[in-house]
Amino acid sequence: MSQQIVSMGKIILASASPRRRELLAMMGLDFEVLPSLIDESIRQGEEPVEHVLRLSREKTTEPAALYPEAWIIGADTIVTIDGEILGKPSSGEEAKKMLKKLSGRKHRVFTGIAILRQATAAFLSKAVASDVLFKEIPEEEIGWYVHTGEPRDKAGGYALQGSGAFFVREIRGSYTNVIGLPLCELVELLKLAGAIKFPGVNNGC
Repeated sequence: MSQQIVSMGKIILASASPRRRELLAMMGLDFEVLPSLIDESIRQGEEPVEHVLRLSREKTTEPAALYPEAWIIGADTIVTIDGEILGKPSSGEEAKKMLKKLSGRKHRVFTGIAILRQATAAFLSKAVASDVLFKEIPEEEIGWYVHTGEPRDKAGGYALQGSGAFFVREIRGSYTNVIGLPLCELVELLKLAGAIKFPGVNNGC
């Protein structure tokens, strides 16, 4: 019988993303979900790493105020190409434009993760980057994909864990980062913070 990761207190994921919930659940962790509703607009002159670190931190503050003894996990993911940050498309047309821009080219995915326990002022954060190479995507494939509705609420207009996977030729870096929650780095931070432990097992990545 496998041992379960031990949580050193309540863990709350401050995200409405089903992808992040699924990834965290894969670890066998007990956690609750309490989405944080913040303004995710990009500030003038804000660099990608600054942006994801700021938003991941801001997403932890509201749940932490309600549950100061809990470990709050915040995360934010963006796609960048040619120095431009691609957030979540607000329409099918915007999703098409994003996918055409990414077609046949390499782009970078950044995720910021933050862990906050307000009661002890414990705070850790990190930004993770991965490079993704897309194939040349024919017009009809873009049209079909946008029609599925999958690009909605996805950074860059695609989902690696969904039908959008067939656009990808190569990934350099964390696969789970591209989905929206870099598990290797998250586990490292949770262990460093003292939020989890692996009884009798020496784990690393």
